[in-house]
Amino acid sequence: MSRKQNKIDFVRHYGFTIEKTEEKFDRKMYNEVKDSPVKLLNWIIPDMGEGSGGHINIFRFVSGLEDRGFHSRIYLYRSEKFRDDREIRRFLREKFPSLDDRVEIYQDVKSMTFAHGTVATSWETAYCLRRFHNTVSKFYFVQDYEPYFYARGSEYEMAKRTYRFGFRGIFAGDWLKDKLRDEFGMQGDCYRFSYDRELYHRKCKTHEKRRIFFYARPVTPRRDFELGIIAIAKLLKKLPDTEVVLAGWDVGEMDIPFPYRNLGIVNVSDLSEVYANCDLCLVLSHTNLSLLPLEIMASGSVAVCSEGDNSTWLLNDRNSILVKFDVEEIAARLEYYLTHREELAVIREAGFLSAQETSWEEAIDKVQTMMTEGIRDDEQ
Repeated sequence: MSRKQNKIDFVRHYGFTIEKTEEKFDRKMYNEVKDSPVKLLNWIIPDMGEGSGGHINIFRFVSGLEDRGFHSRIYLYRSEKFRDDREIRRFLREKFPSLDDRVEIYQDVKSMTFAHGTVATSWETAYCLRRFHNTVSKFYFVQDYEPYFYARGSEYEMAKRTYRFGFRGIFAGDWLKDKLRDEFGMQGDCYRFSYDRELYHRKCKTHEKRRIFFYARPVTPRRDFELGIIAIAKLLKKLPDTEVVLAGWDVGEMDIPFPYRNLGIVNVSDLSEVYANCDLCLVLSHTNLSLLPLEIMASGSVAVCSEGDNSTWLLNDRNSILVKFDVEEIAARLEYYLTHREELAVIREAGFLSAQETSWEEAIDKVQTMMTEGIRDDEQ
């Protein structure tokens, strides 16, 4: 945030929510490319850090669409980390090597030009897309209900407002599709999650000792760090010989009252091994389901997740263990399945089979169809 006399200039910082533009649709450019078999896509993305799950998923679809009749250009919005195009390209090659080499990368939206479709990927970028008119179609790639990222206040309302901008929704799962249709009248369709078959493989646990994993992110309130830590502390009073693995953030400076392995942010190539060597993997969420449960199942472990419509569009009590947001219940369920191995084995097998039934290729095919039909309808 810009500062003046040690005060935050809120109008300048949030000015993007009220900015307007005089930009026009480039009909000449459209006429030049309208009959091309390859459609152009602009993707507006927020700033990123290493290992960002949301960006990994965006890049998965961007890359997959390169072989499905689309060519993509990625534009960073309001970046404070990267100075120019060369720097962002170098970062992406190093930290996100799975991104297709054919995709164009730009550090700022100022260079954004005509496209058949332009895609917002977060609530801030939705305001940018609202001002951008040099496109046939406007899409909103919604991976979570972002108002829940904030306390009820200004940013909560700013994020919520974007679902009424009239964009075509591309939703990560049924929960978001139903919620945004019912509460905001937002139209669109959804894809279903899968896992990366090159990274996640079924493995056998290499030791007999009980071990649990917890997706521990104290910097992300919606991941319920406090509930998980208190529940594990309660569990260890009953089963003190249980090993605990924490990953997702470096929690080494926090006062956690039991022994644990602090893995911090783990390289994605190592995660499958981590999951497979744990009997149970606790992943709580107050917003949309993350990709972790399917990755855990595919690795041959068992996901313990919070129940609710945001989870049960993909999970059930046969392929995973569902718990309420209640410390005593979480601890009790962990204890029960750690001491009932035969029942745990049944869930493990059902979870693995559920993961096998999913496909990122099918998800990308569906998004390709959604975009093709949307652009065609908007052209008419």
